[in-house]
Order: sequence, then C-alpha cells, then structure tokens
Amino acid sequence: MACRGTLALGAMPAATIVGDERVTENVFGAASCIYAAEEVSNPLRSSGRQHADTGAGVTMKFGIFDHLDDSGLPTGKHFEDRFSLIEAYDRCGFYAYHLAEHHGTPLGMAPSPGVFLAAIAQRTKRLRFGPLVYLLPLYHPIRLIEEICMLDHMSNGRLELGVGRGVSPIEVGFYGVDPAEGPRRFAEALKVIRQGLTSDKLTFHGDYYSFNEVPMVLKPVQRPHPPLWYGVTKPESAYWAALEGAHVVTLSAPGAARTIFDRYRTERAQFGGNSMPIMGIARHVVLAETEAAAVNVAERAYRPWLKHMELLWALHGLKLPLGLPPEIGPLLQIGAAFAGTAAGLREFVDQQTKTTGANYFVCDVAFGDVSLQEAMRTVNLLAREVIPFFREKAD
Repeated sequence: MACRGTLALGAMPAATIVGDERVTENVFGAASCIYAAEEVSNPLRSSGRQHADTGAGVTMKFGIFDHLDDSGLPTGKHFEDRFSLIEAYDRCGFYAYHLAEHHGTPLGMAPSPGVFLAAIAQRTKRLRFGPLVYLLPLYHPIRLIEEICMLDHMSNGRLELGVGRGVSPIEVGFYGVDPAEGPRRFAEALKVIRQGLTSDKLTFHGDYYSFNEVPMVLKPVQRPHPPLWYGVTKPESAYWAALEGAHVVTLSAPGAARTIFDRYRTERAQFGGNSMPIMGIARHVVLAETEAAAVNVAERAYRPWLKHMELLWALHGLKLPLGLPPEIGPLLQIGAAFAGTAAGLREFVDQQTKTTGANYFVCDVAFGDVSLQEAMRTVNLLAREVIPFFREKAD
C-alpha cells in the first residue's frame, strides 16, 4: 500500500560498574569508536558468510531516529517541516520515533525533548515516540516523573522511555553536573523515577536525591511504566539492558552489532526473561529513484551533520570520540549507512538483520541539510516498497 506524504513525491550507552551497579552512557554520544569498529567490506558484497535469521514469522519493525539537527532553515520552519514528516511516519506505519537530547549545539534543536514530544502526541494517532535518550542527571526526578506521566496520557499510552546519562562532558557541564559523577547520578535518578512511577508516595534517600512522602498524583497509562530503551555500543553494556528487559538500539557496524545482540540474548536468558525485547540497528538512510541521486543527497547532507556533531568538541579543543569519517562513503562501504534505491534497501535490511540478529531497523532520514522533499521521498519509498515487503515476508 502506497503512503503519500504532504508533498506529491514518490538517533547510548556503554556499561560502567559502580559498586554493585552497572550504569550507562548515551548510545548516540558514547565515547567509543563505534563507527570504526568494523573495517570490513559491506556484507552485501561479501560471500560465504553464515547468517542467523531473526526468526520465522517475526515482523521486522521500522522506526525513526532524529537528532533534529540544524537544517539551515529558520527554527520555526525547521520544526514545522519536521512535524510534517512525523505525521507521514504516523500514516505510513513506522513503529516509533526516537528523539535525541542535546544542549548548546546545532546537533540538537530540541534541548527540551518533552516539549517537542508533546506536540507529536497531538499530531499523531498510532506512532509511538520518546526520547533516545532523556539525560537523567540533568533533570529533577519529580519534574521528569510528572512529565513522563503527562506525555503517556497525552498520547494514550504511546510513550517510549529512553534513558541515559549524557556522555558529552561539555553538554552536561553546562548544567553544572560533574561528568565524573554521571554514572552514579544516573543510576540513582533512574531508581527514583521508577519508584515514583509505581508509588502513591515517593520516599527515597540517596547520595544525590532525598524525598519524603511526596504525593505521586499522576500515574502513567502503561504500567508499571512506559517501555525502557537503552543505547548499546559494547557487548558489556548489554548486561543492564537485559536485566531490565529494556529495548536496545545500536549504531555499531554489522559485525559489532551481532556481538552485542548475542551477548544481550545470553544475558536475557540468564535473567529468565519471558519475552525478547526489541533489538534495533540505526542507520542514515537516503532513498531515490537512482542510486546516484541518493548518494548525492547523502554525501551533501552528511557534511553539515558531521560539522554539527563535531562543533562543541572542536570549540573546546577536543576530538570527537566517535571515529566518524570526514565523508559518508566509508560508512556506506561498511554497512553503517545506506543511500540507494528501495530495491537496494530491501536487500540491505535483509542482510543487516541476518548478520546482526536485529528485529528493528531504525532510519535517520532527515539529517544535515536534507530537505523536506528529499526526506519525504525516502519515507514514501520506504512505505511503498520496503516496509510491506518485510510484512509479507513474515506472513
């Protein structure tokens, strides 16, 4: 079934052990060389490799990750164009929309993700949505508990709750938070938030937060709380996610992602999980009628996106610790991004999911200076020629 947009056109954490706690970094700002983890050829061009399917009858879900980085448009127009895209995601059957949180940088134009998500709740009917991630050390826990409940009710139970600590020492420093305390503060904040979401009165006394019989008037629609999401960049980071039954997303290249998900499944089985949560891979995706046209857009848009990614680090004399190449070509080569036709993406997703074991493919379709028309073209092609293919395949 074709899905037409408003125009007529055819975005964690690595685990850290703190005492008996394992806590996290933010997947989309993790201080590890996640993109350069696999210096191999694109799996689509290799042969003889053994693959493991995600399982017969399992429908591949498709989602969206969004930094909401500066597009070069006036901010109000930037937001309105993005809302038009998000309405298209809703119509076209995407599972969820995941929004990054950044501060003091053009990499993220929604530093208060809850405000943007509240608008999404009113403009969509089926699309699930949430932060990927809320930077917990930057919030007062009671304030965030109440916001989570409001968003869950405003959307009739469609909120997805991504959590992390924020790995950029520059961004968390703007809020007066000591980056060295991030892991412990995150762990304690999450305890408070989960307790507050499931209690009538909040009583908690820790190193950073102390509350005594605070009435929890609001409760979320989804009980005990909205689904947790967690970003992973290393196999060790699968421990906490598996323990909590959290859904996971990684930016890692295929081979590294496979290692992460295998560890996740092993840990989950040891904890006696009754169901297997969502395991996603996130990729920049640009589609067009020809591969050349798509690659041209991807190459152009990647440059300002990378500039936004590097800006704060460069201003402070630091190197971005992500191993990103200066051009998108190497990411396309190792299967960490895709630019091409819908037919090519079908093969790409099929191979990526077999290689990694993922059951969720997360697309970043609007990055850098990708225009509304170009992003809508990608969305329409996904909805018309890619998503239905995987639904039929699962039947």
